Formats: sequence, C-alpha cells, structure tokens
Amino acid sequence: MVFEEGWAVSPLRWLMNTLGDAQLARMHGDPGLVAAVDQHAAVLRDAIPLDRETLGDYLLGFLDELRERAWVFTGEPDAAALRLTAVCWLAREEGFLEDGLPA
Repeated sequence: MVFEEGWAVSPLRWLMNTLGDAQLARMHGDPGLVAAVDQHAAVLRDAIPLDRETLGDYLLGFLDELRERAWVFTGEPDAAALRLTAVCWLAREEGFLEDGLPA
C-alpha cells in the first residue's frame, strides 16, 4: 500500500479509496468473501466501540503494525486484507463516510 501524504488525517476515507471500494465491489459476487469479511466485522464489533473516532484509531494502529511487518496488499484476501475490508464495510454501513467530515 502506498501511504500518500495526509493519509493519517482521514484514514477511513484513505482506506476506502485505496482498497475498500474495490474489495467491497468484489463481495457482490463472492459469498465466501462476504462470510470472511463478516467474521472480521464481528470481531471488531466485539472488540471496540463502533464510532468514527474509535474505528479510525483502530485502523491507524492496525496500519502501523502492517507497515512494521512490510505487508503488501496483493489483491488476495489474506487476513490483513480481510480485516481492512471489514473496517471499510463497517465505516460504510455506519455512515462514517457520508457527511464529508474527516474520517
């Protein structure tokens, strides 16, 4: 993943533009992907309060860990990509990206 300048100001929007839109579109034709993303979303729902700030903070921490590991998104649904897709799905479902505010 390429981290453009300012990505941390609006991490949910950045992630949606970088990975989320394409991954969420793939879910429409792939029930296995839907199930895997749903499992990751359930883990997040149980682990953190679902508000814009907390989900954004979680994402920043998760991305820091991925950067330390030199993780690269290959397009394959590995565990990290599934978790990132779940973050995007939750942000969209909760309406965190609709109002134009930094997210």
